[in-house]
Amino acid sequence: MRPDTQTSLVWFRRDLRDYDHAALYHALKSSTAVHCAFVFDTEILDLLTDKADRRVEFIWESVRELKEALIKQGGDLIVLHGKAREKIPALAKSLGASTVFTNRDYEPQTIARDADVATALVKENIEFQQFKDQVIFEQDEVLTQTGKPYSVYTPYKNAHLKKLNDFYLTAYPVDRYIENLAKTKSTALPDLNTFGFQRTNLKTLKLPTGMAGGLALFDDFKDRVAKYKDTRDFPAIKGPSYLSVHLRFGTVSIRHLARVTWQTNGYGAETWLNELIWRDFYFQILHHHPHIAHGKSFKPEFDALPFPNNEALFKAWCEGQTGYPLIDAGMRQLNQTGYMHNRLRMVVASFLVKDLLIDWRWGEAYFEKQLIDFDFSANNGGWQWAASTGCDAQPWFRIFNPITQSEKFDVHGKFIRKYVPELASCDDKEIHAPWLIPALRQQSIGINIGTDYPQPVVDHATQRERTLALYKSANQ
Repeated sequence: MRPDTQTSLVWFRRDLRDYDHAALYHALKSSTAVHCAFVFDTEILDLLTDKADRRVEFIWESVRELKEALIKQGGDLIVLHGKAREKIPALAKSLGASTVFTNRDYEPQTIARDADVATALVKENIEFQQFKDQVIFEQDEVLTQTGKPYSVYTPYKNAHLKKLNDFYLTAYPVDRYIENLAKTKSTALPDLNTFGFQRTNLKTLKLPTGMAGGLALFDDFKDRVAKYKDTRDFPAIKGPSYLSVHLRFGTVSIRHLARVTWQTNGYGAETWLNELIWRDFYFQILHHHPHIAHGKSFKPEFDALPFPNNEALFKAWCEGQTGYPLIDAGMRQLNQTGYMHNRLRMVVASFLVKDLLIDWRWGEAYFEKQLIDFDFSANNGGWQWAASTGCDAQPWFRIFNPITQSEKFDVHGKFIRKYVPELASCDDKEIHAPWLIPALRQQSIGINIGTDYPQPVVDHATQRERTLALYKSANQ
């Protein structure tokens, strides 16, 4: 970085906050006039076929809050619409910036975009500086003693925890240099419709947006974290942090979350910190094994499993009409809210691959379309774990039973009743396998399985044997 830096530009992406922000801190510290910008990137937005996308609305609301916060501190957030690889170099040139600061992204498409931006900036004699911000440890920071990347989570976690200290969790003191924000006349934020998108049901969901929303959720979770290990697997209980979308778009600081949790004693905090480490783990898996971003299995021997891929079964799964109540409740939660409880993500993924015998990549793509907290590395890692094709995978012969999962994690059927109300009159035992309810009993509680709610689309025991045979053929 040149010591004569005067005017600079901070390019916000998945880091929509004005505190503990690596790129913003370094820009403010080294510059006397720091401009800030965010681009609604058409190369990403144009791929979204549903123009009522909760993610875009969440981003818009978070950008609005960030813009207001920067204005209150004497600056502004320039909001653009177009191809980021073109808009950022053009903006930097027009502002007379000597450096563009941004936080590093890790997906192949964004890496390629950033390389194009850097090339364009060099032609204008503008530097491009990137920083670690959205993870605790990145890329090559946690390696084996022989300098190799980990491919199994537990040893990675142990090495991660061994290296973790106050230095890596220290916040960037943005406020110390905040007076170096460029003093400009603020501009109006374009409406969501300007970008070709419309409002969703986001406002009706219990999901506050922006920096304030992220901090509010974390404050609430801190009071519950001690019980996290005991409550996290039960979808009818308020057990999770619900911070995944805030981590996805950087409306919270990973350092802040990890620091508070690391300094909190107890199994609950330790278990949640492990979840944050899982996130780092999947990021470094993507870095060292980029082939997984191109539809490939982590383990090559499973790359071409001959899944039957019955489209009618896939449609039933997508719509929550499989006849297995917990599966259907999870899928309907996803479709209605853009969120799915983490235990259910594992259960419905296992069901799609190992009960319906459908390629895990179909499910991965559906989650990518629906999840408000979609993050490629974690989504891919989770699906490959469920399909036993990935790193640290469960053995391929271990298959979730959707009925016992239901009986164990939604004992009283509370979650099922919320999302599959047609089964509300079933008692706590019947609701997990309603096709077993005798005809007279069905009549007495006012439900007809096969009409009001579907019969199971497959028999679990039969499909289990088919799955074992399919995977065994790939291991011979």
